[in-house]
Amino acid sequence: MTDLRDRRFWRDRPVLITGASGLLGGWLTQRLISLGADVVAIVRDLPSRSQFFTEDHSNRITTVFGDIVDQQLVERTLGEYEIETVFHLAAQTIVGIANRNPVSTFESNIRGTWTVLEACRRSPKVKQIIAASSDKAYGDQDVLPYSESTPLEGRHPYDVSKSCADLICTSYAKTFGSQVAVTRCGNFYGGGDLNWSRIVPGSIRSILRGESPVIRSNGQYVRDYFYVKDGVEAYLLLAEKLAADPSLAGEAFNFSNEIQVTVIDLVEKILSHMGSNLRPDVRCEASNEIKHQYLDAAKARNMLAWSPLYTIDGGLEETIQWYRENVKDV
Repeated sequence: MTDLRDRRFWRDRPVLITGASGLLGGWLTQRLISLGADVVAIVRDLPSRSQFFTEDHSNRITTVFGDIVDQQLVERTLGEYEIETVFHLAAQTIVGIANRNPVSTFESNIRGTWTVLEACRRSPKVKQIIAASSDKAYGDQDVLPYSESTPLEGRHPYDVSKSCADLICTSYAKTFGSQVAVTRCGNFYGGGDLNWSRIVPGSIRSILRGESPVIRSNGQYVRDYFYVKDGVEAYLLLAEKLAADPSLAGEAFNFSNEIQVTVIDLVEKILSHMGSNLRPDVRCEASNEIKHQYLDAAKARNMLAWSPLYTIDGGLEETIQWYRENVKDV
């Protein structure tokens, strides 16, 4: 694949990633290493099987152990490593966990966001901040697809946490002139995701085990599935564009393949790609989840000249191959 990134921009650039041990964070770390960036990561826990550790990223970057709600830690990291670009990805990302543990989700997603932004505001070296929101920030809407002008109306704990964090980013841009832009993506999938409660890794692992993949909902929920490598390129592009055009601060961008896929159709695709005759186990157990979501990415296409590099089938093929090669003890 042609490298579309500006290597001169990223070479030796001091970059901070929060959430580097997550799915997107692991792939973003790897990509920035390949571009020659000087990467620093704030890591709270040690998920030893995450891609961040299995790919030995920790041996090629600077790792600061701590929690993003610790403002002194974040400020110290920004100052001592002279960070110029921040990717704020750290969050509690699982809807079910948010329903069971709302306070920890609010702490990570809301307090964590204002802590990082306030630390950046007090750190004169920081030039760009790319903050991860989500399509969940829009909440449950009657009019679809979501555009960036759709109100942020989360109702359940995870959705509310993303609505709040998103609005906090706007506040820092508009009130303090912080150079922060927001990404709103759908459900990321890709190799390296070891949270087996998510539909893509959970289904692939079940099929590798010869077991029926489990669908917690009725299978008819519509989602916007977005391949993690497309996400990485979108984040890097937005940072480059923000550096070239500071007027993008305070803007939010949807990134999406703009395809509606039901959960059961996605699982059927995975079964087909893996050559399996198994049938899904549909349990109808999901609660407090939005039933129909998908994004309009026209703003990103028009303002950033962005387009996805992968189809959903291409992304699934690479994802399945990653699990076949890397997850042996299924």
